Amino acid sequence: MTNSNTGVNGAIGVVGLGNMGLGMVRTLLREGFAVIGFDLSDERQVEAARAGAEIVTSQKELFTACDTIILSLPTVAHVTAVLTGEGGVVEYDCTPRLVIDTTTSEPDVTRNLDQILRPLGHILIDAPVSGGPAGANSGQLTMMVGGSDADFARAMPILTALGGKITHVGPVGAGHAVKIVNNMLVAAHLLTMSEAIRLGTAAGVEAEHLISALNAGSGRSAISEVNYPKWVMNGAFDSGFTMGLMRKDMRLAMALAEQKSVAMPVSELVGALWAKSADALADDADFNRITEIEIVKDVAAIHPIKAGE
Repeated sequence: MTNSNTGVNGAIGVVGLGNMGLGMVRTLLREGFAVIGFDLSDERQVEAARAGAEIVTSQKELFTACDTIILSLPTVAHVTAVLTGEGGVVEYDCTPRLVIDTTTSEPDVTRNLDQILRPLGHILIDAPVSGGPAGANSGQLTMMVGGSDADFARAMPILTALGGKITHVGPVGAGHAVKIVNNMLVAAHLLTMSEAIRLGTAAGVEAEHLISALNAGSGRSAISEVNYPKWVMNGAFDSGFTMGLMRKDMRLAMALAEQKSVAMPVSELVGALWAKSADALADDADFNRITEIEIVKDVAAIHPIKAGE
């Protein structure tokens, strides 16, 4: 198939049909692309088929049928397995493929995968996304893309279909680095915003008025402008992004800081608080529920302040 709007040849394969992958499938179909999907979950494959995607029963079928492969997977281990593990892309004698990895992953692992795939002719770009399932379904994801100028240009027709804000941030691996930093800030902003709400209301200001004023001032953030009105204040807590995923992303941020020898005492405390939140919130809980936890007593235990400091 040739998409008349983009000039992209062949079907697009999507590996990973979770909340994000399925949303991207729907968007690509709406934009006129032929889509082939694969997931280990029969239920998710049925959902993709209902949306109009062709479903295959093995990775090999998808790899051989698609010039472009989009990965939307939980962890870097899953990405590595799909690309270089048993039954991975590297095992098949196929023409060069464009692989777009939208997973939140590790920059150095992505660079290593690129070094394996490129001699075989395959192109890997990292394009992690922000915007949740709603953004995936609407084609309004924010995408942070790592890859060469030429590879970025080649991927643009597909990226444009999926994203409302697309930023080329550097070579392969840079996209994943930016996404880790982004989610680290989101994790911190959720905690600081919850403290701001408690302080403001304790001082006699209604939460709605406080948020409205903050959003008109320099203290605003996506958390105050979007998360609180859309998922927190109304008690919806149905963003589609879980506590488990944010804890994983914070572990990635802390690991990256250690690898690069970057001291981040404030962010380390944020990471510790998110890790400790597992005592109160299960991994499948909406990540905005971190705002419901009383964390003040935890701070001293996690990050004790010695006398004289």
